[in-house]
Amino acid sequence: MTCREVHLERKIDQATKDAKEKIAKKDKRGAMFLLKKKKLYESEIDKIGNVKITLETQIMNLESASQNAQTFQAMNAGRYAMEKIRTDVGIEKVDDMMDDIREEMEMANEISNAIAQPVDPLMTDEDDLLKELEELEAEDVEADLLKIPNQKEEITMPDAPSSELPTLEKDEEADLRKLGAELSGM
Repeated sequence: MTCREVHLERKIDQATKDAKEKIAKKDKRGAMFLLKKKKLYESEIDKIGNVKITLETQIMNLESASQNAQTFQAMNAGRYAMEKIRTDVGIEKVDDMMDDIREEMEMANEISNAIAQPVDPLMTDEDDLLKELEELEAEDVEADLLKIPNQKEEITMPDAPSSELPTLEKDEEADLRKLGAELSGM
């Protein structure tokens, strides 16, 4: 409670006390006047209460508006930052950068290939050398095939064995027949 409200409460209490005294003295008119005064003081306290509520409402609205303004500023700063990044980076710039990277990679490959080239002009491509080697080998094979064997050359055959082949024992022979029968039955 404010000082004014405390003061008015005292006046209300005093008016109520005085009105009771007037009623006790049978002074209705004086009591009615004091009750009207009391009502004025009560309405003044109500006005003060309404002003307090209005002020509290304004304070809350101001706090809310301030919070909204800060939120707006933060959102606007974020939007601005995103816009700046977008304009600084932008899809066109990204595409251009990617094209530049591709060009640099192609240039690096060309440089690598140029460095890998033999310095000696007499060195030829390895594929050409392999092709030439295959042609030489094919000529040698063709020459060997076309070569007529010399009649004077004697063809020699390996010697046939002079001893008899070992014979199987009867048990081994029986086992082999049994195995052969099992295999053919499958």
